[in-house]
Amino acid sequence: MIIGYTSGVFDLFHIGHLNLLKNARGMCDKLIVGVTTDDLSLYKGKKSLIPFEDRIEIVRSIRYVDAVVPQENMDKAAMCKKLNTNILFVGDDWYGTEKWRTIELELNALGIKVIYFPYTKGVSSTIIGETLIQIRGWSAAEIKQLKEDIKINEQ
Repeated sequence: MIIGYTSGVFDLFHIGHLNLLKNARGMCDKLIVGVTTDDLSLYKGKKSLIPFEDRIEIVRSIRYVDAVVPQENMDKAAMCKKLNTNILFVGDDWYGTEKWRTIELELNALGIKVIYFPYTKGVSSTIIGETLIQIRGWSAAEIKQLKEDIKINEQ
C-alpha cells in the first residue's frame, strides 16, 4: 500500500487546495493530510482567518482525503516517519528552495519520495484575502492595520 502525505494551513480553502488533494490521492492508495494548527501558524508569524477546528473539518470532508492529522510542528520527516508514508506531496512553488532541498534530502534518506505538483496559477489564499479587503472598501489605514494583525496564510 502506498501512503501519501501532504500538509498545509488550508485557510480560505480554494481550487488550488482541491487540485493538490485530488492529484495527490490519484498517486497513492491512502492520503493523509496534516492541517496546520493555529499555534503553529502563529509561530510562523501568521494568523489564520478560519479557526483550526473548522479548517480540519473542511479538509476531513474532502472525498480525496482518507485521514487528517494536526500539523503541530515543521518537521516533515518526523511526521512522514510516524505515519509510515512513502510519498510527500507539495506544491512546486517550493521546488528548488534551499529549505526544500534540505527536506527532500532528509526524506529521501528515509526512503520517502517528494513529489511536487504545479501551483494553481491565479489563485491563493493571499489573493482571495486581498480581494476581500478591496471589495469591502477598507481605507489604506484599515488595510495596513489588518495586514499587521493578520498575515494571510498560503496552503
